[in-house]
Amino acid sequence: MPKTDAHRSINLEQKFTLLEDHWQPRVVAELNDYQFKIARVLGEFVWHDHPDTDEAFLVLEGRLRIDLPDGSVEIGPGELYVVPRGTQHRPVAEEEARILLVEPRGVVNTGDVGGELTAESDVWI
Repeated sequence: MPKTDAHRSINLEQKFTLLEDHWQPRVVAELNDYQFKIARVLGEFVWHDHPDTDEAFLVLEGRLRIDLPDGSVEIGPGELYVVPRGTQHRPVAEEEARILLVEPRGVVNTGDVGGELTAESDVWI
């Protein structure tokens, strides 16, 4: 976080006004080596995994389904789900949702899959 913001709270509503594209998470804070990222999501993401880390999804607005190899998890506003490291998953939002992700610095949103939905890592908003 820039030093000028060290003594300010983070207004997530204001930060969301700066997001234009879906599936492009942006960093809003760090805690040790972990980043808090916000994203607007809509439609289906790609199947992927993160072999070295868990990934936390907190829905702030809307609904998110996380498809897993053996089923799905539905999460709504105020609900949190942690995808265990190495678990294939695919987030899906039938209607736009606003989410907060918590994961280590440098994690690529599409894992090793790549593709057009791969966001640049460590971009602050």
